Amino acid sequence: MLLSEYQAQLAELIDRYARTDLIVASELNADARTPKIGVIRGTITFLDGSQLFFSVYVDARYRLEKLSYAYHCQDADGNLIFRYDNAAHKPTLPFPCHKHLPNATTIESAAPDFSSLIDEAMERFVP
Repeated sequence: MLLSEYQAQLAELIDRYARTDLIVASELNADARTPKIGVIRGTITFLDGSQLFFSVYVDARYRLEKLSYAYHCQDADGNLIFRYDNAAHKPTLPFPCHKHLPNATTIESAAPDFSSLIDEAMERFVP
């Protein structure tokens, strides 16, 4: 898979979710190091002003591998809703892949697929 193909898949997925009218703006950029390796960054802005920021360094030479990632969702005031990442922390966490919660708790969690990530960000809108 080429990096541009992965970017196109994400763009199509965002567009599909935007049809709900809960997404008011989105931005998606790729910084290709090679045709199959690079960084995809973006922002999705929701109806209430909350935002989902994401950055994924991918290697798609053999299979799609997320070398590093950060998915950060915050409310309109900048307060954390959730954050998934695999960044190293000090003090060191007992697990590389984790999720930060608003109450300053960090739990072990694999990187969500992009569709699940958007679903989680949009759960706040379900009555």
